[in-house]
Amino acid sequence: MQKSSLLPIAVLKVFLGLLYMAGDKVVYAAKPVKISHSCKGCHADLNAALPKGHPVVTVVTGTDITACTPCHIPDYSGKAEPNAYAVHLHRTHEGPKATLDCLVCHYWVTGKSFAVFQQKASFGAPTKEDMGLLKKIFISWAQSPYLDSIHAKKNIDCMGCHGKSLPKEGDAVENDRCLLCHGPVDKLQAKTAPKDFPDRNPHESHLGDIVCTACHHAHSASKVYCLECHKTFKMKIQGAAR
Repeated sequence: MQKSSLLPIAVLKVFLGLLYMAGDKVVYAAKPVKISHSCKGCHADLNAALPKGHPVVTVVTGTDITACTPCHIPDYSGKAEPNAYAVHLHRTHEGPKATLDCLVCHYWVTGKSFAVFQQKASFGAPTKEDMGLLKKIFISWAQSPYLDSIHAKKNIDCMGCHGKSLPKEGDAVENDRCLLCHGPVDKLQAKTAPKDFPDRNPHESHLGDIVCTACHHAHSASKVYCLECHKTFKMKIQGAAR
């Protein structure tokens, strides 16, 4: 009997699940990955998948994310501090080598809840459109040359900037949130005071208090706001367009 040239529907669904839009580019997983709630779909030996220095787990209570959550309890507090566990897990599975569907580890009821398996607390109530945006943001955060990925490399996840709320279209991070890690203001001003032209300190502007996001963009190229008026100034910013 001649074999059909059509892909099985299950495989097709998996393949479609691995396509995400990231800006104006489509990001593909490096190779097809079976979307399953079981980590063992990719990791036959869960201990071999643990990061370097992680204690050997002698008793694994489950084959999905619930094998981790007895020790790594999801944090819903929205603290502005590093979260090495969440960052490592998300960067590994949303990086250039693999982009997995969120629902491998999370459950989602449209417009009602979004949480980790077997956890009662919810991160929010994203709609279908919200989830599409979250996928784009996470891929950028894990892979981009922008400030989002620079923060990811320092173990800062979404909550570090956005607090308890899931990121949404048009969100802005307030200065007070940035200063929890990068402040206080006087310390920041001292750090960026130019030696030759002390009056050109970007963090002590003649305009008074300006929003950090005037220059520092997380999910797109940053820019030097001063240069919109002062064309001849020589000022650079990390994550700015080149």
